[in-house]
Amino acid sequence: MRTAEYVSFAHPDKVCDQISDAILDACLEQDPKSRCAMETAGGHGAINLIGELTTTADLDMEKIARDTYRECGYDDDNKVFIYVDKQSPEIGAGVDQDGAGDQGIMVGYATSETPEFLPKEVVLARRLVDLMGAHDGKAQVTLNERGYIENFITSVSKNGKDYDIKLYDRIKDFEPYFEDNDIDGRWYNNPTGSWTISGFAADAGVTGRKLAVDNYGPNVPLGGGAFSGKDATKVDRSAAYMARKIAVDYLHKKGAKNVLVKIAYSIGVAQPTMATALIDDETTEKITEYDLRPSAIIDFLELRKPQFKDMARLGHFGRDRLWDKPTK
Repeated sequence: MRTAEYVSFAHPDKVCDQISDAILDACLEQDPKSRCAMETAGGHGAINLIGELTTTADLDMEKIARDTYRECGYDDDNKVFIYVDKQSPEIGAGVDQDGAGDQGIMVGYATSETPEFLPKEVVLARRLVDLMGAHDGKAQVTLNERGYIENFITSVSKNGKDYDIKLYDRIKDFEPYFEDNDIDGRWYNNPTGSWTISGFAADAGVTGRKLAVDNYGPNVPLGGGAFSGKDATKVDRSAAYMARKIAVDYLHKKGAKNVLVKIAYSIGVAQPTMATALIDDETTEKITEYDLRPSAIIDFLELRKPQFKDMARLGHFGRDRLWDKPTK
C-alpha cells in the first residue's frame, strides 16, 4: 500500500514558497544573473523575509509579499519585516568559478504508471487539491496493492468565498480509481468538522517545509534541500530538475517502469561527485552523457527565466516543463 499527500497553494507553507519565488522571479526579470536565497516565515499578522540577495534589480519586496499573499485568496493585512543581506563572498567565489552553490545529493524520479511520469498516489492527491481553489487545504490518498484507492482524505477551508471550490462537483471523476465505486465509504472529508479559520490566522508557514510534496511523495527518497527562493546556481534546485530530466529520458530510452537518479555535488566544484541511475530497482548505471556542470544545466533547462512562483503554486514536476519531457 502507498500513501501520499498534497497541499493547496493557499496552505501557509505554500504561501511562503510562493512569496520567496515571487521575489526570485522579480530579480530574474531585471537581472538574470541574480543570486538569491530567500526564506519566508509567516503567521498571525506578520510576514518575515529573511535571506541573501545579490542583484542589480530594484525591488519592492514588501509589495511583492503582500500581492502574492492576496493572490493566494487572503485579504487580511500583515506587517512585513525584511532581513536581507548580500550573498556571502566565500560562497560567491566558488559559484563565480562555475562551482556548485552547495554540497548535496539531488534526486530525480520518473515512473511509467501515469502520464505525468509521477507516482499515482501523488497525482491523485494533487488533482484533489487542484479542485480546492484559493483555500487552505490538504488531500491524502492511500492506494491498495492493486493500485486502487483504499481511502482518501480531503480537508478544505470554507472561509466565506467557497464558490471556487470544485471538489464536491468533480468528486465523481475519481470513480474509476475505486474497485467498488464506494467513494463515500472511503472518503474522510473535513474529518474535524467545520473549518473557517485558515491560513496565517490559524497556522504559521515557512519556505521549504513541504519537501515530499514538492518532490515525489514519501515513497521516493528525498535528496537535497528546498527549491523555493533559490536561484539556479543552487544545485538543490537546478540539479534536482536535471535529475528529473535524466530520469524521464532513461524511462523512455530504457523502456523502464521506473528510474531513480541521484546526483551529488561538492560546494565550489563544477563536476558532480556522483551521478547514477537506478533502473527498475535492479540495475545501477553511471550517467556520463549529460553535461552536469551547474552553468550547463542552467543553460540547458533555461533556468534564468522568471518562472518559479508558478512552480511553487502548482508543482515542480509533471506540469509539462522542460524536465518533464523526454528528449526526442
